[in-house]
Amino acid sequence: MSPPFPPILLVDDEKNMRLSLGALLTDEGYSVEAVESAEQAEQLLDKRAFLMLITDAHLGGLSGYELLARVKKRWPDLPMLMITAYATPKLAAEAIKSGASDYLPKPFAPEELLLHVSRCAERHRLLSENAALRAKVTDGYKLEQIIGESPKMREQRDLIKQIAPSNAAVLILGESGTGKELIAGALHSLSKRAKNSYVRINCAAIPETLLESELFGHEKGAFTGALKQKLGRVEEADGGTIFLDEIGDMSRSLQAKLLRFLEDGSFTRVGGNDELKVNVRLLAATNRDIIQAIRENQFREDLYHRLNVVQFRPPPLRERGADVCLLAEHFLKQFCGSLGKPVMILAKPAAAKLSAHHWPGNVRELRNVIERAVILAPGPQVQPMHLPDFEFETKLRKSDAPSAPIPDSLDEALAHFEKQLILAALERNHFSINKTAERLKVTRHALRYRMLRLNLSTDVIPDGDTDVLEK
Repeated sequence: MSPPFPPILLVDDEKNMRLSLGALLTDEGYSVEAVESAEQAEQLLDKRAFLMLITDAHLGGLSGYELLARVKKRWPDLPMLMITAYATPKLAAEAIKSGASDYLPKPFAPEELLLHVSRCAERHRLLSENAALRAKVTDGYKLEQIIGESPKMREQRDLIKQIAPSNAAVLILGESGTGKELIAGALHSLSKRAKNSYVRINCAAIPETLLESELFGHEKGAFTGALKQKLGRVEEADGGTIFLDEIGDMSRSLQAKLLRFLEDGSFTRVGGNDELKVNVRLLAATNRDIIQAIRENQFREDLYHRLNVVQFRPPPLRERGADVCLLAEHFLKQFCGSLGKPVMILAKPAAAKLSAHHWPGNVRELRNVIERAVILAPGPQVQPMHLPDFEFETKLRKSDAPSAPIPDSLDEALAHFEKQLILAALERNHFSINKTAERLKVTRHALRYRMLRLNLSTDVIPDGDTDVLEK
């Protein structure tokens, strides 16, 4: 046996029976609390949890049948075993109706009782493991894992706190690597459904022909290879949350079925006729331009409006200013710990190089860059030489990066253009303030002022030391 288990509650008004059954179970490693009446049993149940309840049918005061009915009402998940001296079909049916998981007629072999108890112990072990795994799934999706102090990230965290307790559908739009999955996980972990299942499906990773079956399940014989009934992921998520990532890649035919599901939680398995219903909160995300997809008739507008009760738009990393270095320091601690290295810090030139990069892969790209740096750097600092040259990543800036949103004002457009111009000049001049100022035909003081105004780090190459990055 694999202890520890909660104790077994034994109820019998015969002292010898309590002693003999208690000794039998104790010898097998179980903890036992024995009482003589139903009233005493209820008092103990109010105080602590038990592995199972074993009761005799006939007790002084409340009968075993009455005890079962009362316990079933207040503690419906507690397994209960009835012991009876009269094993008639009618009494057995009454015991099951009252709430017993099973019944055991007297006289019985000790092995019969131990078999019932071992089944309850295995059930408890599986439930505990399931709860631990469920907690582990959402452990990395707590609000504290969303790192960043830029105004947009503060707004995202505040919105998560407001929306999480509701059952509203949520649509998360943003580039790849911006943290859409973190937002979805945080919404679940802060919701009233946090103790229930959190199911994730990547719609782009499952072939279109199998996605419907994965989502809603199928009946035996529904298609070639359907050898038995399969429950859908929505059934696994009943009472909890389901997160559909890359929903923009879902076919229009399946979008129609999802729209129906969103109305009241009803669905039909593939190849089935019975209408089933679950209570699930749906979160969805996509990195596609959803409006363009609607215009091109690739995504249903009615589904967009049904999903878009609350919308999150996590900003790309290039718009988060000092968050780049904040995230880099966070990943440094994380990877130093996992790789068994002393905690390192970012050298100022390395921080400047990270701040100047466009980050087409966003936070996911930064995470990979820092992991590489921790592996390459001997310590105690990460220097520019330990970072990639970003040659190929820079080429993604125009070809693959989504077009920037239309600025709300002329001042915003000019600030964005000025920021990109200064970043490009810094990169070309190896992050030397002097050389960059000379190239842009402004004074060093004027350049530093503009960088501060644009939320760009001024901790770059010290004046006159233009060879630091090249060593």
